[in-house]
Amino acid sequence: MALGYRTRKRLALLILILGLPVYIGLVWGIMGALDRPPIWLELLIYVGLGFLWALPFKFIFKGVGQADPDAPRDEDGR
Repeated sequence: MALGYRTRKRLALLILILGLPVYIGLVWGIMGALDRPPIWLELLIYVGLGFLWALPFKFIFKGVGQADPDAPRDEDGR
């Protein structure tokens, strides 16, 4: 199932506005419930989890910042 540009753009916005704050809250809650590890380990955990959240959504975010490939072009090719 291939998603259209507009659908991917809307999904990316939804993920960033709703999904990311929920993910941050979950990670914050879980890390707060555990005993505090050394600061260097805590930093590594947060950096790792910061990259981990985006991996399942890579196909949605890919190309969203580019111009719409399905948009009609004018005479100049823009």
